[in-house]
Amino acid sequence: MPVRFARHSEVDVLIIGAGPAGLMCANALANARVNVRIVDQRAFKITAGYGDGISPRTIELLQSYGLAERLLKECSQIHLAAFYNPSSTGGIELTKRTSNITAPSARYPFEAALHQGAIQDIFLDSMTSLGVEVERSTMPTSIELSKNEDELADPTSYPVRVVLQRLDQSEDEQQEIVHAKFVIGGDGAHSWTRKQFDITMDGEQSDAIWGVVDFVPDTDFPDVRNKCLAQSNYGSMFLLPREEDRVRAYVQLEDSDVINPVTGRVDKDRMGPEEILQTAQKSLKPYKLARKSEFLWWTVYSVGQRVASKYSIKNRIFIAGDACHTHSPKAGQGMNASINDSHNLAWKIAQVIRGWADMSLLSTASSCYESERRKFALELIAFDKTWSTLVCEKPLTEQNSDGVSSEHVLKTFQTDFTSGIGIHYHPSVVVNDTYQELASGLVLGKRVPPYKFMRAADGRPFELQDLLPSDSLFKLLVFTGEFSDPLQQARVESMVADMQKPQNFLNRYATPGDSRFDVITISKDRKDEFNLLRLPALLRPHWSKVFVDDTDPTGSFGEEGYSYFGVGSEGALVAVRPDGYVGAIAPLDRVEVLDAYFASFMKIPA
Repeated sequence: MPVRFARHSEVDVLIIGAGPAGLMCANALANARVNVRIVDQRAFKITAGYGDGISPRTIELLQSYGLAERLLKECSQIHLAAFYNPSSTGGIELTKRTSNITAPSARYPFEAALHQGAIQDIFLDSMTSLGVEVERSTMPTSIELSKNEDELADPTSYPVRVVLQRLDQSEDEQQEIVHAKFVIGGDGAHSWTRKQFDITMDGEQSDAIWGVVDFVPDTDFPDVRNKCLAQSNYGSMFLLPREEDRVRAYVQLEDSDVINPVTGRVDKDRMGPEEILQTAQKSLKPYKLARKSEFLWWTVYSVGQRVASKYSIKNRIFIAGDACHTHSPKAGQGMNASINDSHNLAWKIAQVIRGWADMSLLSTASSCYESERRKFALELIAFDKTWSTLVCEKPLTEQNSDGVSSEHVLKTFQTDFTSGIGIHYHPSVVVNDTYQELASGLVLGKRVPPYKFMRAADGRPFELQDLLPSDSLFKLLVFTGEFSDPLQQARVESMVADMQKPQNFLNRYATPGDSRFDVITISKDRKDEFNLLRLPALLRPHWSKVFVDDTDPTGSFGEEGYSYFGVGSEGALVAVRPDGYVGAIAPLDRVEVLDAYFASFMKIPA
């Protein structure tokens, strides 16, 4: 059917691809009340296989959207990791059993394992409640971006034109032309979106080939419910516990078993799940490893470690997830990186669409989405190369003095990077680089760590991260110090007077009936003497927004929040981005620091 007969429509954001990156982005934008559509070529959602590991930081992120409870109910929690090496009898033996997550500030000190279909269902159900559904059996056939610079600079314009084809409708209803403000390609490693703009994937293909199989095991292996790396004389394998008694095995394969000698490519017809399991059985000797029922899912892959040369086109078309970085699954970062890409991008697009921020928030020149997430992807690839090389090498034994030692493997494994806790965004338009010394534990460019404070009004303990939901608002944490001290009270009242001036950011960017900021006050006063009603009204916008750094009524925790965050008695102002990362810090008597921070990207209401 000619395109001229297709129906036309407009949308704020069109997302191509309903994998983890696309679904996360659609859910985040729907939460932000953005008009969003998401299309996927597949007729049905996935029900098994693919990614299955959720890191501690990603659990925190899901909690900020109210989605972690279901994940934790359905998943298998991985608290321990076991390492096996060759024994003197030719099999394997336990070398070390240790914590799977070693990041000291992890709120959830474990990894959550659940098949990708179930994880995506969490997003899908949340989206449904927000009025958004995946439009399946729908694929883009062309995409055009306006060359008009004025149109591209106008956030209210619709400069992207996408032709969609419906594969499940009659010929008269097959085509639609969508005019979008923004397009996001979350369409996987073979991204159609990326290819339309000739964005290259820079990197290399490794020589390692692995088989993956999901099944319910029949085994006498003692660490079957822990994450396990077994490096044997027959090769390496990972064993990961999963929901409902399932496990996943990653098994190192020989080239001769899977490479087609004619094409030189991986040929799945040469290796099936039964052969993968047989190879795993060799690596796990003297332990038994069999299956109780049919295989649930399997695949064979070679590792490509690549990063897209750029993540955006003219600040209007973006790629996220596997569309912009590919790596091995052995570090457990694929789905996590995709979800975090979208989390980083969605709040910035929402701010622009709602008229709260100008286009500089999305600009590569301003060091925002692309530089923050591409930097992370490059760090991920560097780690993945090191980790993949280690687990593929022969282990250190009496017969192999050049092998890799278990200590080296363990040291590489125990890093904040794999937990997601170590993500650190460098200074940019949304990350200041001054006054870090005022709150050394709230690192500029890093996520706000968990800590429980006591609510002043009723003594109820609250996790600080739960006060920072992903709701598009910037959070202003006001550490007042001891308000009962007359000198400190005067400092706080002087700060409030500065904040009440018309040019202050709270007033300059005030949107009637639609606030951009959430003020949270944390006092160093004692609970038995503190009267929250003595605080200036600006610092107690609601009774539920005032907290004290004191022990809870049971005396089981508290009173160390200021020292934990490195905040002194003089207090501090901390601006937290909508994604939960620290954006700026200022002294109480330098409110203009925050004025300048927000002025660099925020728009005054029309």
